[in-house]
Amino acid sequence: MYIWQVYYQAKYFDFLLMLSFDNTEVAFSGKSNSELKWAHRLFKLIGNNSLISFGKAATNIALKLRLPITGIIKKTIFKQFCGGENIEECKSVINKLDSYGVGTILDYSLEAKEAEEELENCCKELETGINLASIHHEIPFIVFKVSGVMQFDLLEKFNKKAPENHNEYYAGLARVDRLCNAAFNSNTPILIDAEESWIQDAIDRIAEAMMEKYNKEKAIVYNTVQLYRWDRLDYLKQLHTNETNFKIGVKLVRGAYMEKERKRAEENNYPSPIQPDKEATDRDYDLAVKYCVDNNIAVCVGTHNEASSMLMVDLMEKKNLDKKNPDYYFAQLLGMSDHISFNLSNAGYNVAKYVPYGPVKDVIPYLIRRAEENTSVAGQTGRELSLISDEMKRRKLNKK
Repeated sequence: MYIWQVYYQAKYFDFLLMLSFDNTEVAFSGKSNSELKWAHRLFKLIGNNSLISFGKAATNIALKLRLPITGIIKKTIFKQFCGGENIEECKSVINKLDSYGVGTILDYSLEAKEAEEELENCCKELETGINLASIHHEIPFIVFKVSGVMQFDLLEKFNKKAPENHNEYYAGLARVDRLCNAAFNSNTPILIDAEESWIQDAIDRIAEAMMEKYNKEKAIVYNTVQLYRWDRLDYLKQLHTNETNFKIGVKLVRGAYMEKERKRAEENNYPSPIQPDKEATDRDYDLAVKYCVDNNIAVCVGTHNEASSMLMVDLMEKKNLDKKNPDYYFAQLLGMSDHISFNLSNAGYNVAKYVPYGPVKDVIPYLIRRAEENTSVAGQTGRELSLISDEMKRRKLNKK
């Protein structure tokens, strides 16, 4: 082995030792003592499966009866996982994250809107976010769901075949194009979220058309690939194989609709699109990360998984990729996995937090998914609690 190789390996392993997701001092540097204690109490509640199931049912009933519960929600789970009810309320969160080198992915989290007026209002709100991002470096991405600006039932209807002539479909498509065009003109990358499998083919076609139109020189439009589906690694490879004249951008996630997908597949008697087990999901996710880095695909690694995050670090280090290259980003949700986000940022990598916002009553479906995710993902809540407890011990808060 040459001397320079020995030197490189020594420097590389020194670096890996410096980056640790167990460094709670860095992970929770943005939390005061009272905020840390509050987060500890919340995650203990979220860790109770029975309580979460009851809370979901009670919340749905309360909403149907129009009971005044939004105030309670805003002061608890909303406070942990959302930036505010509007962009103005998000600014303090955005600025605080930026002070620690962590960017914000603005996420206007409205779902299941059907009226044209509501869809148009959602589009206008997203355009406001893009305009804000154009003058604020601390907002490196905007994200949206196609179903937020186009009727869900239309996406389902045309999932396997594009419509030849349908006014409402093309009105929705025009809104998607408005958003991507605004992102292009403001040089702000825009992430198109993945959704349920029975509308994802339609979303893929739309996302690919937008990439072909706006990604001629760099990745502005990103599609999202959910690796808890057994067919999506092949989709990623096929997208790369077919691409000829645009830069591919993808966000890699494991997924958020697993139980709904399995239930629907069983009820409708078709093969489940979900991986057979977590190991298969983890395998395909890591293979997708490697495929993107090996093939010059702009990638946002959206994960709370420490091993997958470290894999991305490992690949970037071995390929000597600039940590600040805008084609390579890490992302986690606000209120979760600060030990990954803040330690990566502290080590010099591009990191951003998803910051959902919107009226409390409209964001409730998102909040319920976050609570369910923490109870269903093996070890998620336990890991959060363990890290928070370690930091409380380091600060000697348990004695107070």
